[in-house]
Amino acid sequence: MDRAILLTGFEPFGGETVNPSWQVVQALAGQRVAGARIVGLQVPCVFGAALEVMNEALIATEPVLVLALGQATGRADFSIERVAINVDDARIADNAGALPIDSPVIAGAPAAHFSTLPIKAMVMALREAGLPASVSQSAGTFVCNHVFYGLMHALQSQRRDQPRALSQTRAGFMHLPLLPEQAARMPGLHSSMPLATMVQGVQLALSCAMAHSHAPDLRFSEGTIA
Repeated sequence: MDRAILLTGFEPFGGETVNPSWQVVQALAGQRVAGARIVGLQVPCVFGAALEVMNEALIATEPVLVLALGQATGRADFSIERVAINVDDARIADNAGALPIDSPVIAGAPAAHFSTLPIKAMVMALREAGLPASVSQSAGTFVCNHVFYGLMHALQSQRRDQPRALSQTRAGFMHLPLLPEQAARMPGLHSSMPLATMVQGVQLALSCAMAHSHAPDLRFSEGTIA
């Protein structure tokens, strides 16, 4: 089977007509990074259904690497997530009208799962290319975190149940800022980034992740005080 990178983005939500995460996926789908073909997947902004779509794609593609992308209003850079938590606590309804409060993503599962991507090496690669990037300590509690947690849990469960399938798959999540046309409707309130810059950054992040497949992550401070 041809080696695959699974790159996912969300459909628009919260009254928006576009989602930069999906536009980036569309721009990169079919390209190759380090010999692996990028497979694009649109994920519904719906609790539960998003994980079903993700899990089906994992089985179908058996990717060597997964990078899930999401839109984050208020973020100003490529925000590479460190950890997903087992909590759904929605401030707004998802695209199916669901509004879970203080609910587990997966009942009885661990409290958190960490990214298995070289998150600090990816941040450094982006910064060295002149692109703003940081390690984020929270993916929120909406569908982005839901997908991030469910993705990591599925891969760990797959390793226990079927050690030969997806046994080496590494995965994580990156938040992207708004597009300029989105921020233009909220003047003075939110940062934005051109689509071409997002595409460049995500492609670079994938290249870095593939290059560090057998190397430890870099060690430098990206912690926060509060």
